[in-house]
Amino acid sequence: MITSLSRGNITIFKNGIWVYEDGTPADIDRPCKKCGKMPTPEGYDACLGYVEGVSSVCCGHGVEEGYVIMNSEVQE
Repeated sequence: MITSLSRGNITIFKNGIWVYEDGTPADIDRPCKKCGKMPTPEGYDACLGYVEGVSSVCCGHGVEEGYVIMNSEVQE
């Protein structure tokens, strides 16, 4: 069985699709397990929002460590 997390919610790859533990398709957004908020309209973690100079950032959702990936482009 292949498992993953989506905003701290456990997802399972089952019968060719990703689903939450209760069988609901994982393409339906769920709130963060830690803060209970949905992502922003742009898709950012609600607790972090847009972070300038970063290409990817995650709060960890209370179940894993967060991370920051900086843009490789030089900002002047």
